[in-house]
Amino acid sequence: MTAEPDDAVPADHDEVLELTFDAQRYPARPAKLRPAARRRKDMLKAMGPPPFEPDGRNKAYLEWLVNQSMLGDSITLARQLAGLHTMWSNSYAAPDPRAAVDRTAVWFTAYPLSLVTAPGQSFLGSLGDEELWRTFQQIGIEGVHTGPVKLAGGISGWKLTPSVDGHFDRISMAIDPLFGTEEEFRTMCEVAARHGGTIIDDIVPGHTGKGADFRLAELNYRDYPGIYHMVDIPEEAWHLLPDVPKGKDSVNLDPSHERALAEAGYIIGELQRVIFYEPGVKETNWSVTPPIHDHNGVLRRWVYLHYFKDGQPSINWLDPTFAGMRLVMGDALHSLLDLGSGGLRLDANGFLGVEKNIGGPAWSEGHPLSQAANQLIGSMVRKVGGFTFQELNLSVDDIAETSKVGPDLSYDFVTRPAYHLALATGDTEFLRLTLREAIAAGIDQASLVHALQNHDELTYELVHFAARHATDLYTLGGVEYTGVDLAEHIRETLRQKITGEAGPYNAVFTQNGIASTTASVITASLGITDLDAITPAQVEQIKDAHLLLCMYNAWQPGVFALSGWDLVGALPLPRDQVSGLIATGDTRWIERGAYDLTGAAPGVEGSASGMPLAKALYGPLPAQLEDPKSFAARLAPILAVRKQHGLSTGSLLDVPEVPTKEMLVLVNRLYIGAVQVTVLNFGTEWISGRVQSEQIPAGRVFDLTTRRKLADVDDLGGFTVTLPPFGGVATLVKED
Repeated sequence: MTAEPDDAVPADHDEVLELTFDAQRYPARPAKLRPAARRRKDMLKAMGPPPFEPDGRNKAYLEWLVNQSMLGDSITLARQLAGLHTMWSNSYAAPDPRAAVDRTAVWFTAYPLSLVTAPGQSFLGSLGDEELWRTFQQIGIEGVHTGPVKLAGGISGWKLTPSVDGHFDRISMAIDPLFGTEEEFRTMCEVAARHGGTIIDDIVPGHTGKGADFRLAELNYRDYPGIYHMVDIPEEAWHLLPDVPKGKDSVNLDPSHERALAEAGYIIGELQRVIFYEPGVKETNWSVTPPIHDHNGVLRRWVYLHYFKDGQPSINWLDPTFAGMRLVMGDALHSLLDLGSGGLRLDANGFLGVEKNIGGPAWSEGHPLSQAANQLIGSMVRKVGGFTFQELNLSVDDIAETSKVGPDLSYDFVTRPAYHLALATGDTEFLRLTLREAIAAGIDQASLVHALQNHDELTYELVHFAARHATDLYTLGGVEYTGVDLAEHIRETLRQKITGEAGPYNAVFTQNGIASTTASVITASLGITDLDAITPAQVEQIKDAHLLLCMYNAWQPGVFALSGWDLVGALPLPRDQVSGLIATGDTRWIERGAYDLTGAAPGVEGSASGMPLAKALYGPLPAQLEDPKSFAARLAPILAVRKQHGLSTGSLLDVPEVPTKEMLVLVNRLYIGAVQVTVLNFGTEWISGRVQSEQIPAGRVFDLTTRRKLADVDDLGGFTVTLPPFGGVATLVKED
């Protein structure tokens, strides 16, 4: 629904009531509903010397922690919403991906630490800038995913400690002053709505940081231990625990301690995998605290689960208190109903269930509790008029199952490593294989968020092949592989083509993937080893390849997402510029360089958050849009074709065989019923080849960009296409 302009006055009315943000974008959302979490201004100010010790036996300290806690805020929010008839305004049981895509089909994925803003302007203030949204409209961007903007990290005594994972270790519902204010967030939502856009926020159902909630859990206070997978180890078993060095609040269990505690029956032990594995840093998914006096003065030691880093304790979704569930739901409602976002990213939502497994590692992936919890979250968000998407790097089957009941959209981990491989090798065979696996598993391409770079590494774990289908047989390049061998073959090929001598500026990230920007994946694929010696001609070739990846992701059903790093053509930072950040093995920081999206601060050396400025091949958007040959100017018609012809809400019918290895063909059926065919060239040379599929009807083939007739479908159900290097065409078949 679009509001009328201010000067459009109905003939039979003397005045026009101004439509609110909610009325414009979400007419079914509960009206005039803005439940407020408690304002914790005392947490955001530097405190003087505390009048008492930060000790759990001190009631004043306990009260201070409770006032900062997310669970406390969730309770406050819930009491304001309970019993309202307006909470039953929307259907909520089933995911509705096409409704979400209809609302916003092209996303800009922001990263708060990296955006360069105008002097004196906050991150949220910059994303609420009218001129920026006019620029987004000109390109075709309809939504902004803000990334994590709330307080993160931990609390140690009276002090806030910094984030250990790029603000994905949330400890509060309060906006981090580093990024702006709550009012700036609300203004951003209102400005987006005026330009037909939507703001997408984050919640983290899988873990928190070590904030007030975790500290209260350590103090065994009320329901707070129920938020986490925490085990109170009795003193007679402390000999099974490692010592915690003075000055540290926990230490990771090594495999021997994990095994001893599991054999004694205290924990469920080893999980299916150790995410962020690093020898001597994180060897298991469990950590232990030093002795801590709880709020009654009892000395306790806790062992707690963390799928990710030790500063990210995992949330327990099946504790009798249901405290973790209440915390997460409150966080979601605060973002949607108080701040005004229209959608939420669910981070780490595939790891919400864990169970002892006799004779093997604990069951922690693909667990039905994760599906149940995701259904609850997705349903609650839909109930108040929003939508959700998940970044769930599990098997294709697990993504398909979760998508039946949980989030409306899922991140495309299905083909992301495969299209990078196609670019790096000039061969689309593995990409075609993965697309067909998705079709066979029942994946709806319109339910996927097809993305270029985001804040994370290029993930190449290929869990689908390496785990659930490890013993299945696949053929690639004429060679038969088991799933597990195929996954390793793809990983090793990517490592050789994108890192090491081929791309010394990229870096392997633990066991998960490769730290790189989209542009540096392309430079490595093109054989460019020195980023300081890129020629103008090579920049044009990089731009062509980058636009090819845009065509692949945009000219198929689903959401298309790209980042600021993509829009400016950012390259990785030299390692010495972020040496402190990557010292523990988190190489992703090389790909998170600062970028100036609008040219707001020429000459600066980094973002206000301290990220060094990345080298950008394309430059700020306003300057790009004045040059018809620029990346942004050429991206706009690609997105225009997508929007004008409804490619985002179609269905993938077929991924046919191709006459040349560089070619990829996607046959889609649009919502209006017409057949649409996308043809792409992942190679560096001109190609000409036949496009043929049983799903292509007889008729005339039109180029959707030029609106000119391209060919006729012959009696065999095909036609011929000629494409330049890294070229592509979106066609429509008009049936005879």
